[in-house]
Amino acid sequence: MTAEKKRIVVAYLVGLLFGLGLVVGGMTQPGKVIGFLDFAGSWDPSLIFVMGGAIVVFMPLFRLVMRRNKPVCDANFGVPTRNDIDAPLVVGAGFFGIGWGLAGYCPGPALTSLGGAAQSAFIFTVAMLAGFALERSYKTLVARRDQHQQPA
Repeated sequence: MTAEKKRIVVAYLVGLLFGLGLVVGGMTQPGKVIGFLDFAGSWDPSLIFVMGGAIVVFMPLFRLVMRRNKPVCDANFGVPTRNDIDAPLVVGAGFFGIGWGLAGYCPGPALTSLGGAAQSAFIFTVAMLAGFALERSYKTLVARRDQHQQPA
């Protein structure tokens, strides 16, 4: 098996495991997620256990994996190096939170829910992709503007 095929198989299996975890944990049920986010109403704290379980598994495994020189299926780890908080991060996090609170989906559960032909997941996914396109268009316009404003 070539290295590229191995990467694809591993990515597929990891995605499948992630999706299964989302389904089993109830993260693909918008009503459950909205209930978790509704602190002032009928709050459903059950997703704390899903997030807690994920953290308990992630933390030691992350430390163990990062001791390696390189990942199994790639040349290097794709760990972010920036740790500053800037306006795009805050605005993006705000939009993410608003969308999550209104729709009950974030990207992973929405894509997982597409497999069950959930209409709400389809609508969310289309809106999410439109948001990605809008952000990319905005960055392109800003880059062009900045390029034209530089002295020759």
